[in-house]
Amino acid sequence: MLHRIRRHRRWLAFLCLALGGAACPAFAEPTVSAPRTLLAAHAAPALRDAATVRTVVARRGQTVAQVLAAAGVERREVEPAVSALAPLLPPKVALPAGHALTLRQAPGDDALIAVSLQAQPGRTVTVTRTPTGWIAYEAMEGQRRHLVLARGGIHEDLLDDLRAAGLPDGLGRELVRGLAHELDFQRDIRPGDHFEILFERYRDPAGDLLHEGRMLHAAFSFGGRRLSLWRYDTAAGPDWFDDEGRSLRRAFLRTPLDGARVTSGFGMRSHPVLGYTRRHQGIDFAAPRGTPVLAAADGEVVQIGWMGGYGRVITLQHAGDRTTRYAHLSAFAPGLKAGDRVRQGELVGRVGRTGLATGNHLHYEIAEGGTQIDPTKARTEPAAVLADAELAAFQATRQGLMTQLAHLQPMQEVAAAE
Repeated sequence: MLHRIRRHRRWLAFLCLALGGAACPAFAEPTVSAPRTLLAAHAAPALRDAATVRTVVARRGQTVAQVLAAAGVERREVEPAVSALAPLLPPKVALPAGHALTLRQAPGDDALIAVSLQAQPGRTVTVTRTPTGWIAYEAMEGQRRHLVLARGGIHEDLLDDLRAAGLPDGLGRELVRGLAHELDFQRDIRPGDHFEILFERYRDPAGDLLHEGRMLHAAFSFGGRRLSLWRYDTAAGPDWFDDEGRSLRRAFLRTPLDGARVTSGFGMRSHPVLGYTRRHQGIDFAAPRGTPVLAAADGEVVQIGWMGGYGRVITLQHAGDRTTRYAHLSAFAPGLKAGDRVRQGELVGRVGRTGLATGNHLHYEIAEGGTQIDPTKARTEPAAVLADAELAAFQATRQGLMTQLAHLQPMQEVAAAE
C-alpha cells in the first residue's frame, strides 16, 4: 500500500512539473528533467495561476481524442492537438483504463492549451498550443538538456538555409510560421541577410541523441534591421517576444496561411472570370487545395456557408469593429459553426476554388466599420506586452541566455541548467 501511495505521489508531481505547474505538492520528488521553455522557471506566479489545470481519466479502450471529447473539449481543438501528437503517440492507440491525462486550459474561455500523459514508463508526451499551431514534445527520465546554436546566411529558400545551418526541419517550419506575423518572406528577406537560432537538444547520460527540443531564441539581420525574438510562456501558451517584451504576435496575421504567394492585390483589377475591371476587395493567395486557412485574429464566427461568387466562405467578427473574410474554401474546420469563438492561428477552413475562381486560392478580406481595407496596411499592434514582474523575469533570463550565446560557436552544444 505504501509503495502505491509513493508511486501515485511521484506521478502527480511528475505531471505537475511536466506542465509547468506553479504549485507542485510539497511532497513531490522530481524524477525527470522535463524540457522547459524560456522563462518556465521564472514566470510570474500570477500568470501561471490564471490557467486551469485538471486531470481526466481514460475509460477502457478510449483514445486520447475520445478522452478529450468526453472531457468537454471541442472537436476543432481536439483534432489539431491529436494530429500534432501523432508522431509521438499514434491517434488510434487505446489507453489503459484509468490512464491519467493532464489538461491545461486558458482562463475565461477554457480553450485547450496543453495535454500531457505518460506514453510509457519514464516517457511523458505533451502537446502545446502556440500562436502558430500545436507542437508536441517528449520528456524522458534521465535525459540531459543542451543548448545549440544554428547560424547562417540566407540565399534563396529560407527553409533550406535553416536546414543547412543545422536547424531541424520541424523547428524550421515552426519558425517560418511564427515569423509570418512579422515578416513578408516575398519582400522583407533577401539573399545576404543572416540569422541565428538557439534551440534545445536532449541526450541520454551516455551522450546519445534522444530528440531535439524547442527554439528559445531567433535573430534575423536584414535590410539594415535586426529582429531579435525570445520564447516565453504565458497563461495562454508559449509566445515570442522581442528584446523589450513586446509580443511578436500581432493583432492580425499578415498571412492567414502557410507557404502561399500573393497572386492578386487590393484595388482595381480585371476580374479573371467576369472579364471586366472592378475593385478587388482583398488579397488572393495561391496555394494547393486543402492548405489550412487560419483565423487572422481572435474572433467570433458570424457567417459560414455558401455566398454566391465567394463560394464557401467564413466571416469572423473581431474587436475594434473589424471583420475578416475567407473565401473560395474547399471545406470548413470540422464542427465550426456560427457563434463559435476562434483564436488567432486556429484552423477555420481549407483552400479551394469554390464560387467564381479559376484555380485553388484563398481570397482574404479585412474590413473596419464595414469598409474593406488593404490587408497589407491593417494595424499590426502587438497582441501582448510584458510589464512589471513579468518583464523583469523576462529580461533577467534573456540576459543569461545572451551570455551563453556569446560563447557558443555554430552547432556547438553546451549543457544547460534545469
